[in-house]
This record gives sequence, C-alpha cells and structure tokens, in this order.
Amino acid sequence: MSTQTTPGTATGTATGTPVKAPGEAPARRRTGRVRTPLLYATASVALLLMAAPFLWMALSAFKTKQDLTASPPVWIPSRWTLDNFTALLDQLDMPRYFLNSLIVAVLVTVSNLLFCSMLGYALAKLDFTGRSKVFALVLAALMVPGNLMILPLYVLMNGLGLIDTYAGLVLPFAAGAFGVFLMRQFMLSVPDELLEAARLDGAGEWYIFWRIVLPLVRPALATLTIFTFLGSWNNFIWPLIATNDPDKYTLPVALATFANDPNRTVGGGNGMLMAGSLLVVLPVLAVFAVLQRHFTQGIATAGLK
Repeated sequence: MSTQTTPGTATGTATGTPVKAPGEAPARRRTGRVRTPLLYATASVALLLMAAPFLWMALSAFKTKQDLTASPPVWIPSRWTLDNFTALLDQLDMPRYFLNSLIVAVLVTVSNLLFCSMLGYALAKLDFTGRSKVFALVLAALMVPGNLMILPLYVLMNGLGLIDTYAGLVLPFAAGAFGVFLMRQFMLSVPDELLEAARLDGAGEWYIFWRIVLPLVRPALATLTIFTFLGSWNNFIWPLIATNDPDKYTLPVALATFANDPNRTVGGGNGMLMAGSLLVVLPVLAVFAVLQRHFTQGIATAGLK
C-alpha cells in the first residue's frame, strides 16, 4: 500500500505522517520576520494619522499669532506662550462653563451607573413577568437614532419648566439603553450558584446587588463610566437647544458660540479656540487614564460574554 505525498514534504516510515521539508520552517521564519516590521510600520502610520489632529491642536494652543498664520505651517512653536489661555480666560467665563459641564457630566454618569446597573441586574438575574418584553424594548431603543428624540425631549422638558436648568440637561440622559444592555450582558456571567448561596444564607436582593454583583462587574462599570462621561462632556446639540441663558452654557456650547463671534480675533483668534479645545479634552483624558486598566479588561472580556 503506497502513501501519497505532496511536494516539499516527506512521509514518516513508521506512522506515515508527513514530515516537513528542511527548508520549509526557515522560509516561514523569514516570512514572519518580514511581516512583523511591516505590521508595526502600518500601525505606526495609522497611529500618527489619528493622533495628528490632536497633536496639532495641543501644539497650536501654545503658539504665537505669527506661528499660527505662518506659511508653510509650523508644527513646533518657535516660542511657547500661554497668551492664548490668558486671552481666552479674559473673554470667556471659562470657570463657569467648566463647572456647568462638570456638574452635568458627573450627574449623568452617576445616574447611568446606578439605574443601568439596577435594570441590568433585574434583566439578567431576576425572574419576573414581562422580562423578555422589557429587554426587547431596550433593544428597540438602541435602534432609534438619538437625534429623533430631540424634539420630543424638548417639548417634554419645556412642558415641565426645566429649560435652562441643570435638571433639564441631566434627566433626558439619566439612563441609556446602551448602558442597560452592557450591564445586563456582563451580569449574565455572574454564576447563579453564587447568588443562590447568598440567598440561602439570608442575604436580600439589595445586599446581593451591592456587595456581590457590583464588585464582580467593575470592568463593565468602568467601561460605562468612560462612555457616558465622554458622551455627556462632549454633548453639544442638546445643551445648545435646552439652554438660552449663557450662565448655563456647557464648554462645547460656549466654544461654539465664541467661534462664531466676529470679535474673537482680538487677542489670539484661532489660538484661543485651540486653547479652549485643549481644555475640553483634558478632563476626558484624565478619566480615561484613571480607568483605562478596568476599561481594557472590560473590552478584553466582552467577547467571552
């Protein structure tokens, strides 16, 4: 009985298993040595393309007017200056706008962590009538574009007298379908046996939720914190519609209003816009730096759910 072989392979005499040709393994190693630098080079170019706008903004915030209008453009400032930040603080009430954005973003984030985790726990671990219908409603809400809800929300907030208030900026986003879905999916991974053992020991649902389930889903909480804080901090359309009083403006609205001001060229022009944009980005970077370990863990384990 003969054994067929393919070119470049040999057949073992005892078992008939194919044996790689001597030159095949070195060829694969050479191919790997070529592909690895190519992948790193491609990733480095992609990283530079993504980071270039942010680097330009950050560097332009410290440029003089001459560097900002130079042709061809210069990346590194010839003279580092804080004049753009000083002029921005002189023309805009940045501490007020920063505080408004911080209050709204923190309240929206905390309320989402509370309500989304509670509803996610109920959908994942509690058996009640209509649970599947509630979850289907959550999935349906995920499919609705957010811009379609602006007009109904404005009519509702106006009818409640909440326009130009912090409540009007926070309540429409106090809980989101994405947060409920995320928490429900993570809480499904918590073993039911662990919860049953706690119930047999006399623990109530509140104790189980606060002391057992939430500590086990900290990566999901960190992920939800980053997404919610980022979305609320950068939200522009709703604060623009829901606020008429400049004292209630958030940072994005204030900067957009300032960008359309014909007098903004006095004292720095585009340099002040770059400085303001940098101030808007820094809190988001700080939140991500604090929670990045849990966020990375949450993304890494999301595929296992």
